[in-house]
Amino acid sequence: MKPYIEEFQNEENLEQAVNMLKSKGVQANDLYVLTHDDDRTERISDKADTNLIGVEETGLTKTLENLFVKKGDEIRNKLHELGFSTAEAEMYEEKLDQGKALLIIKNPEQYQLV
Repeated sequence: MKPYIEEFQNEENLEQAVNMLKSKGVQANDLYVLTHDDDRTERISDKADTNLIGVEETGLTKTLENLFVKKGDEIRNKLHELGFSTAEAEMYEEKLDQGKALLIIKNPEQYQLV
């Protein structure tokens, strides 16, 4: 099943959402944060105790390919590898262009979030 995704303009609201989800039993290893800026993504992820989309999610080949593409292409590739369609990946990448942060929950059906 496709992951659940929610967008946030405010980092504090994202962190509160993560804490609420964890209190409802969502495992930290199913929570991911993504922004258009790697440093911001890492900072939010560290603070909220979530994962980053990396080799485990995209595979080694795609991770290496992402080193040589533009940031927007890298983000769309990551979203596509998580299970979003090309159109959805483009839409969410545009949201990131607007400064939003995305909270992605893998296996939402396991937590009855869908």
